[in-house]
Amino acid sequence: MAKYDLVGATGCATGVAHTFMAEEALEKAAEKLGYTIKIETHGQTGIENNLTSAEIADAQAVIVASDIDVGLDRFAGKRLVVVPVARGVKEPDALIKKALAAPIYKDGQAAKDSTHESVGKQKLGNKIYTSLMNGVSHMLPFVVAGGVLMAISFFWGIDSANPKSSEYNQFAAMLNTVGSTTMNLMAPVLGAYIAEALAQRTGFVVGLAAGFITFNGGGGFLGAIVGGYLAAIVVLGLQKLFQPLPDDKFRGLKSIFLLPVLGVLITGSIMYLLNTPIKALNVGLMSWLRGFENTNPALLGIIVGIMCAADFGGPINKAAYVTGTVLLAQGNYYFMAGVSAACIAPPLATGFAVLMNRKAYSKSERAAGYVNFLLGSTHITEGAIPFAAKHPLWNIPAFMVGSAVASVLTYITKISVPAPHGGFIVLPLVNKPFLWVLWILIGSVISGALLALIAGRFAKKDALATATDSTIAPSVDDTSNQQTESKEETFAPSDILDLQNIKVGVDVASRDEALKYLADFAVKNNLANDSEAVYNSYVKREKEGSTGMTDGFAIPHAQSVAIAKSSMIVLKLKQPIDWQSLDGKKIDTVISFLIPQVDSNAHLQYLSNTAKLLTHADFIAKLKAANTPAEIQNLFENN
Repeated sequence: MAKYDLVGATGCATGVAHTFMAEEALEKAAEKLGYTIKIETHGQTGIENNLTSAEIADAQAVIVASDIDVGLDRFAGKRLVVVPVARGVKEPDALIKKALAAPIYKDGQAAKDSTHESVGKQKLGNKIYTSLMNGVSHMLPFVVAGGVLMAISFFWGIDSANPKSSEYNQFAAMLNTVGSTTMNLMAPVLGAYIAEALAQRTGFVVGLAAGFITFNGGGGFLGAIVGGYLAAIVVLGLQKLFQPLPDDKFRGLKSIFLLPVLGVLITGSIMYLLNTPIKALNVGLMSWLRGFENTNPALLGIIVGIMCAADFGGPINKAAYVTGTVLLAQGNYYFMAGVSAACIAPPLATGFAVLMNRKAYSKSERAAGYVNFLLGSTHITEGAIPFAAKHPLWNIPAFMVGSAVASVLTYITKISVPAPHGGFIVLPLVNKPFLWVLWILIGSVISGALLALIAGRFAKKDALATATDSTIAPSVDDTSNQQTESKEETFAPSDILDLQNIKVGVDVASRDEALKYLADFAVKNNLANDSEAVYNSYVKREKEGSTGMTDGFAIPHAQSVAIAKSSMIVLKLKQPIDWQSLDGKKIDTVISFLIPQVDSNAHLQYLSNTAKLLTHADFIAKLKAANTPAEIQNLFENN
């Protein structure tokens, strides 16, 4: 097995151009400096060039140029530098020198480039977000399993788990017990995995304890979040406090005794005290809601809808839910109907959102949205949490609108639901089942439309910021058929670049004129059969984010049924034009890709390799100097 002086990992938000540009830049810089290097890439087609434990152990230092989590724990004990992926493209030589002189990385230690303050801030925000998602992703299976089993138990009656009731059924009671016990693990698991993402194994232990303490004290979802982050802060603080104790003698004492015992003591004590105000908040909200029971049903619906969509299972949501269960015991089935409608609408809304604007969501988000149709139908609101957490100031109000609409319509039409859980599974117990489902669907579609608009807005904003990383995603229908391309294939741009598809001295005055020229040129050269369709595809792509790069290059691309096969066009313009480029410079060279509607991942590889070429100063200089199609084609063929 080969040994490398340096190893590293690169990755960007969408995993295309910058991922591979950083890889290429680091490999070239290492060769120039006389070092061997292996780079693991976290791209759209998956993880390639996986680093083995032996390769990491043999390396002198590690470079991570990434905007996503690539797993730092495996690099413990090595010299390590961590920077955004753009730094890997712009200053690879400096990163190699910095990595070789970097301090030894230890588990949980901040590994940021301390000389760049903005990097630290960015990584901190990203770490908070990823740790929350780590907790939510581990929590959701417990919510799903427990909620569904509880809902199934209601088939035997609302009181089927109560031994004193005539509806009592032993099997239903077992299902209810198993389901409720599993559901009750939600808060502990959430707190544990939030802390685990930030403070590793000891964080998990302390976070789990904090989650149980907040659950027993009525802290709910919000308490679990507070407990998780508090546990991480306490553990990281204790690790710093005991850092003077050498690991070779005190590692076991610290990890098994000092950190968990003191961590649980400190965190548990604080959460024990915090539970009192959180519980008081819950009780106060419940009393407030009771006061609206006999008032305007529309006003009550708005209040309940906003509360249920405010924190998705947290204390505010639980205040409305607990009020509903209390009123159920008093024979009031109307209040719970509005609560259930408001809780069911948000997860359904995420499903409608991804259907309305699929391109604005990632593959995993689309899958989650589809699953939420099932979760929402069984009254599991927590499936909406990942969507709410992504852009909370925008998405949570959107959820509130749909939940309020569903709740208001439910109260106005006097619908009653005598079951505290179960969603559509308990429809046989609802007095107006079809009308209730209709109101929920109306509220869900309204929220879904708002979420789709918001997601589209942020997708365009992100695309503008990341530029070449925001390539055209494969259609959903083709995703399941995609195969990761072999690393041995070269995907040289010259493979899809013919001499007739290169044009110099093109006279256009604007970006739109250039795109129209490209579309007409593609039809003229039999690369496509509908100029208007290709042009519209170009324009649509530009609206998602400019394809203007740096150094006077633009890489527009179009995907359409009018395109027969993957092709490449190169235009050298007579005069530079504005293209909203990354560096603000005008564009004089256009490298365009034509992609058929049904396509493998091949075009992504061609685009990535072209982006790599544009990181080479000598290639850029030669391309700028080339004045004939033959010179341009020869340049691509020999690089």
